[in-house]
Amino acid sequence: MFDKILIANRGEIACRVIKTARRMGIKTVAIYSDADRHALHVKMADEAVHIGPPPAAQSYIDISRVMAAIRETGAQAVHPGYGFLSENPRFAAALEEAGVVFIGPPREAIEAMGDKITSKKIAAEAGVNTVPGYMGLIADAEEAVKISREIGYPVMIKASAGGGGKGMRIAWNDEEAREGFQSSKNEAAASFGDDRIFIEKFVTQPRHIEIQVLADGHGNVVYLGERECSIQRRNQKVIEEAPSPFLDEATRRAMGEQACALARAVGYRSAGTVEFIVDGERNFYFLEMNTRLQVEHPVTELITGIDLVEQMIRVAAGEKLPFSQEDITLTGWAIESRLYAEDPYRNFLPSTGRLTRYRPPAEVAAGPMADAGKWLDEAAPRGETAVRNDTGVYEGGEISIYYDPMIAKLCTWAPDRAGAIEAMRVALDAFEVEGIGHNIPFLSAVMDHPRFVKGDITTAFIAEEYPEGFQGVQLSEEALRRVAAAAAAMHRVAEIRRARISGRMDNHERHVGEDWVVEIDGHRWPVKIKADRQGSTVRFEDDGDYRVESDWTPGRTLAVLEVNGEPLVLKVNEIRGGGFRIRTRGAELKVFVRTPRAAELAALMPEKAPPDTSKMLLCPMPGLVVKIDVEVGQQVEEGQPLCTVEAMKMENILRAERRGVVAKIHAAPGDSLGVDEVIMEFE
Repeated sequence: MFDKILIANRGEIACRVIKTARRMGIKTVAIYSDADRHALHVKMADEAVHIGPPPAAQSYIDISRVMAAIRETGAQAVHPGYGFLSENPRFAAALEEAGVVFIGPPREAIEAMGDKITSKKIAAEAGVNTVPGYMGLIADAEEAVKISREIGYPVMIKASAGGGGKGMRIAWNDEEAREGFQSSKNEAAASFGDDRIFIEKFVTQPRHIEIQVLADGHGNVVYLGERECSIQRRNQKVIEEAPSPFLDEATRRAMGEQACALARAVGYRSAGTVEFIVDGERNFYFLEMNTRLQVEHPVTELITGIDLVEQMIRVAAGEKLPFSQEDITLTGWAIESRLYAEDPYRNFLPSTGRLTRYRPPAEVAAGPMADAGKWLDEAAPRGETAVRNDTGVYEGGEISIYYDPMIAKLCTWAPDRAGAIEAMRVALDAFEVEGIGHNIPFLSAVMDHPRFVKGDITTAFIAEEYPEGFQGVQLSEEALRRVAAAAAAMHRVAEIRRARISGRMDNHERHVGEDWVVEIDGHRWPVKIKADRQGSTVRFEDDGDYRVESDWTPGRTLAVLEVNGEPLVLKVNEIRGGGFRIRTRGAELKVFVRTPRAAELAALMPEKAPPDTSKMLLCPMPGLVVKIDVEVGQQVEEGQPLCTVEAMKMENILRAERRGVVAKIHAAPGDSLGVDEVIMEFE
């Protein structure tokens, strides 16, 4: 076994690998750029080596710099994580030449499966079902249009060397094919250094289901069930679960056997994933093989009890897999929610800045991972449901514009799917993130969505259910009443504290009144609060009683309560005027709790009108201006491209919302802009 390994990555995946290596007694080496000097993975590793400036091309994917770090530290093996150099055959070859073990598959397998055109040919020869498409090289946008017409719209335009949703576009007509071809080439060149593009038929109403495989160097190949990855946005996975609510055992076995056949065909060893598109009739088609550890690997670990990182390390060290296909069992259900630094209210555009507050829910061990003694946090208590958070950030840290916007992967496990969903709801409500835009409200909304709860999902779920973008969550009146009751009880506690501090009371029960008015989301409820040592009973004027029990104290930003015996978790900030800013179940609410007279006066106050920005194009995210498509005096039509802004490795084309004439342009290509900076004005 190795004494020391270097992790050629950053963020949460570097931290994840370090945890397993530490448990195995292996020393670790982190690498870091200027932007990551104080990153969590640097703090966790036994050693750390600086490798260059923030841009990944000058640090994390600069093979010469990584090789220098390996030589400097004497690392015997390298775990590449995912992304960056994880599927780069030149890196694998450089390690081989230096006598350093690559904790991943053979270079030949990376080359064969890393090229999507070649991989589809090999898959077909191995008896794996494939999607119709054009696998040859495409010269220009006009040829892309011609090929797209021959295949038949809609089509998927992809980077041959791509992954992670980068360099990928769906085209429904000629114009989108032209535009998508060029954007895909640009993103592919920037992300992978390879701008080759191919086109295939886009399967409508598809589900994205992938098979996890493990192979050793002794001829053993197994599959560890499947993961459902259909909740996607811009071809980027957002929520994953294992197993899939759609597959039956026969389909699972057929997909698993085909995945293993493909792994054998390329002489695979290590962990890998074979991705499939599955239609409504459970017909499945090969999409690609990822010759690395997947982002969503934790859900497979949670239902199998197998530490995939550990097995990768052991296979790389020459060991045999300690189990056969017959030994693999799937127990319970696991869900992963990817927490992104992005603003769901601004069409999920990236967000950067300092994490002024970062408090994940407490991890809890349960299920196969706990039973197998492989829970990654040894201090985690045991429970009936599991909570796991893979992260690479900490409170006070910075979210940079240079790297992927994912900041954590929150996972839950339970004996069944309904239990895993409920555990995720509670965990998301308890996850505190401040200082940046984040997608927790959207994740919470999905957990409560009837289609998701039913398992009726496709890769078009987000586009179909949120066609105008995410506008927040509207809670039912009953849910609002529960929040109102909780807020009233909490406000009473805060009033008691204020009265004691001010010296207004000897006996607080005598000085804090019982009659209050709660205003929330357009509702106005007079209530009466009766308190005792165990909690409060909040009686609504229309004869509804809510029993509220909690140990919440003023100043705490997380309130864990029971309302009529049911759990309610609220993120809480007190606001002026008597009340709270409350976030729960994806909703953000202002709740005012006032005396009847104060409520009467508040109703007379005018509301402040927001500033008019209707004639301005504002930068929707921190980013770099790549291109300006218009000039002063030019008339533009609705939907016309105005400029392109790059953020976190993705190009975003900003379009005109209505017809108009450009009056002023305030930005130029190469400018770095912040959120809401003015790019141009219109007459």
